[in-house]
Amino acid sequence: MFHMLSCFNLVNGVSIGEFEKSNTAFIEHMKELDLVQSTGPIGRRNKHPIMDTDKERDQEYFYIMSFLDQEQCNLAVEYIQSQDATGDLVHSNLSLKIKDSIFICWEDI
Repeated sequence: MFHMLSCFNLVNGVSIGEFEKSNTAFIEHMKELDLVQSTGPIGRRNKHPIMDTDKERDQEYFYIMSFLDQEQCNLAVEYIQSQDATGDLVHSNLSLKIKDSIFICWEDI
């Protein structure tokens, strides 16, 4: 499996519920196209004084998106960048709700 960790903050005035609704629509659309396998729950960062050692980033929310492999991830990126009308709408609706996004990818070994 190939995974992507999304770390982000919400745009001022956007609730986590609004983000979740847009994220669900986006993920369902991508699953229909076989461009993502699954996502984990949305988490809220806990700046534990010992266990959270990342001093470079200050994002409050995160979740993991999983792909079958890097090829499926690449196809998802190509689809999003193609600006297909439906894909562009669901992705834009999601991305307009977040700021300070950071993405980290890795592959299971």
